[in-house]
Amino acid sequence: MNSSTPGPESLLSLVFPSDPQVSPDGRQAAFVLTRIEEDNPRKPDADFPQPRYRSQVWLTDGTHTRALTHGEDRDGTPRWSPDGQTLAFTRKGAEGGPQLHLLPLTGGEARRVTTLRGGVSAPLWSPDGQFIAFTSTGDDEDRRDERGEARVITRPRYRFNGRDWLPETPARLYRLHVASGELSVWHAPEVEISDVAWLPDSSGVLFVAATDELAGAQWQQEVWHLPLDGELRQVTRWASAVSAVIPHPDGQRFALLGRPAGQGNTEHTHLYLLPLHSDLDSRDLHSRESAPVRLDAGHDHPVGNGVGGDCHVGALPERPVWLDDHTLLFSATVRGSCGLFTATLGEGDQPGTVQAHTHDPQAVIPAFTARGGGLAHISERADRFPEIILNGTQVTHLHANLPFPARTPTRVPFPTDLGEGEGWILLPDGTDTVPALLSIHGGPHTDYGHAFTHEFQLYAARGQAICYSNPRGSLGYGQAWVDVIHGRWGTVDASDILTFFDTCLDTHPRLDRTRTAVMGGSYGGFMTNWLTAHTTRFQAAITDRSICNLLSFGGTSDIGLRFWDDELGLNFHRRADTLKLWDMSPLQYVENVKTPTLIVHSVLDHRCPIEQAEQWYAALTLHGVPTRFVRFPGEDHELSRSGRPDRRLTRLTEYLNWLDRYLAPSTAPAETATA
Repeated sequence: MNSSTPGPESLLSLVFPSDPQVSPDGRQAAFVLTRIEEDNPRKPDADFPQPRYRSQVWLTDGTHTRALTHGEDRDGTPRWSPDGQTLAFTRKGAEGGPQLHLLPLTGGEARRVTTLRGGVSAPLWSPDGQFIAFTSTGDDEDRRDERGEARVITRPRYRFNGRDWLPETPARLYRLHVASGELSVWHAPEVEISDVAWLPDSSGVLFVAATDELAGAQWQQEVWHLPLDGELRQVTRWASAVSAVIPHPDGQRFALLGRPAGQGNTEHTHLYLLPLHSDLDSRDLHSRESAPVRLDAGHDHPVGNGVGGDCHVGALPERPVWLDDHTLLFSATVRGSCGLFTATLGEGDQPGTVQAHTHDPQAVIPAFTARGGGLAHISERADRFPEIILNGTQVTHLHANLPFPARTPTRVPFPTDLGEGEGWILLPDGTDTVPALLSIHGGPHTDYGHAFTHEFQLYAARGQAICYSNPRGSLGYGQAWVDVIHGRWGTVDASDILTFFDTCLDTHPRLDRTRTAVMGGSYGGFMTNWLTAHTTRFQAAITDRSICNLLSFGGTSDIGLRFWDDELGLNFHRRADTLKLWDMSPLQYVENVKTPTLIVHSVLDHRCPIEQAEQWYAALTLHGVPTRFVRFPGEDHELSRSGRPDRRLTRLTEYLNWLDRYLAPSTAPAETATA
């Protein structure tokens, strides 16, 4: 590498768009831009300055775009008043959690309207503009650990990734009377609530919550109705995961985004239409006679974006929205892309048709809002940075901040028993032979594809080819493609990954078979561990936020109580399942590992707990495998995507140094490789 070779610090020049919110008349959009500022003093022993994120709310009408807020830390969550005259937003400062502010768009300064120690989350205007509902924990950061106090736990789920210890009292639902400034607790739930949505007549809200904490820990959620004045009422007997609830314009029905009861983690999320007013005692929502109407029937793709990238810092709204009484707009993942589609109601509320609305098969829409005939969204491609789009017009030009040219990947199809799979290869410029990196996505039910990934572009800019694919189990290729790995991790998924990589090597002679590495995070880390325990073909491995022991994962992960049941049909607490889980654990085969391995893990990762990395490191060390273990304090499962900037830089530096160390060109004459 020479002095002009781009390095991790290229991340510092990027500006990340998020949270596009179209105005009520559809003609304007507010959105958030987050940049990395290096104005913090550099610590004497640090490789980099101590940069931080700074976010501002921006406004555009498609022609003119300007910054609306100028906070010193994190401004975000812009939300339009129904008359379009006021913008609510949150501002986080050094004093604690984000507080709600109101900014008159006709002129004047932003006014702070809350002083809650726990901050404000998910503000939402009532359709008549009288109220703003939001949630707040009501408490500041839990400091019992710092004070050395004992922590007594009596709940099934007590930690959660991104939040660390869950508060003993669930977040309360507040409502602010805008005209008077009166703030009151609307609902103090016994379990966590999510996805609050106002009814169209402003008479109350719907929200999602479990019936009790054990049900919540096992993703058994329901929809609830809370009137402005009246009693809380359970609306569904869904008993399964619910991602969103979308009231119909008539106020008598609602769309639900989720999975039906009895379906495992491999089941796609779909849209269903249900009545708001029904007698739960006389109707079973899962019986054949009264089953909810599936609005996206016949559309064999999951609702929502499952395509991963690393250039999103901030909220990415993808909540389905009613365009009119008969048409619901939603996003869906399709073969490495994510686009917008419409589902129309047929006669008698029966499913009509699903049609593409805004879908480029070579692009990803990770966020959108629609209102007043307008559409604001983010669009990106594998070789184009995410940008804000308002009614078809690109209003930001953030790609220009990339300090090196972005390269366009080449599609690489590969054969499977279920038909053609696909992946991509991103090649450096030139004609020289180059190292080949194999990257494996997490999930496993996510997707690689047409999202912009700075890390991949960085590898290619530094002279390394990066190969990435969607093996069976990935999203976007139909339900059967996902179902095939239920209870079968490390089987056809592993063979697909290696078949794809072999196809890359066979079809791209620039790839050096003697300089290869495998890497991945989360499930991709599991698969990295699995492959290095079953083959010695790679010269280096990087396993990030990984899993090596499926048994201990069940009792330590924030999703462990239910995850293996849904994903594998097994669980750690059933004696009959323990040997099967151990057979699927890379740790059982660790004595076969010879590949030098870099282990990267965040201390506060409660999704794939750090004990997984500690076990893998100890086992590799005992077997004499060259190993380096990098632990990140204060970070969680999202380090690579939205972690503190200096820690993201350190992570990338560790990756690049490991690859440079083990994939450096040999000084000896090259031998002819055989397949």
